[in-house]
This record gives sequence, C-alpha cells and structure tokens, in this order.
Amino acid sequence: MNWILLIIGGLFETGFAISLGKAQQSTGKELWLWLISFTICVSLSMYLLYKAMGGENAIPVGTAYAVWGAIGAVGTVIAGILLFKEPVSFWRLFFLMTLIISIVGLQVVSSK
Repeated sequence: MNWILLIIGGLFETGFAISLGKAQQSTGKELWLWLISFTICVSLSMYLLYKAMGGENAIPVGTAYAVWGAIGAVGTVIAGILLFKEPVSFWRLFFLMTLIISIVGLQVVSSK
C-alpha cells in the first residue's frame, strides 16, 4: 500500500510542477486557479510521501524520496514535451529511460 501512496504522491508532484508552468503563462483569474492547483497538488504530494514513509510497511526515507522525486521528474518531462512543446531528443529520452530503470531498481532492492 505504501508504494501505491508513493506513486500517487509522485504524480501529484508532476501536477504541482505543471501548475507552476501554467501559472507562468497565465494572468488574472486563470493565474490564481493555477496557483490554487499548485497548492493542492503540493499538499497532497507531501502528505502522501509522508504516509509512504510511515506505518507497518514503511519505505526507507532515502528510497521514498528518490522514487517520489524521480516519478515527479519523469512525469514533468513527459508533460513538458506534451503540454509545453519542449524539445525531444534521443539523449533526453535515453536519460529519461535510465531514470525509470533506476526507479524500478530502487523499488526491487527495497522490497522486504
């Protein structure tokens, strides 16, 4: 269950990064809606990270933070490509894949 909480928390991390990106492109009421979205996403993300590191099947702090951050980073890069028209290159995708492989590796070696 803790791994599920951590994955969802990482997805909310992507949400708060996207919200910040959209807020920078917005003004007026739309800006405030993106900032509210940021606040909600960052709060949920941190709470889920906190919950994943506690309880009966706690994920070690170092592993939890690394996986949480990597999920957010991968999601943000993909969102940047799709939503913000950021560049796509072989090396960018190559290193994104190495990050994903590292996330899976951390999960495997952290299992009890």
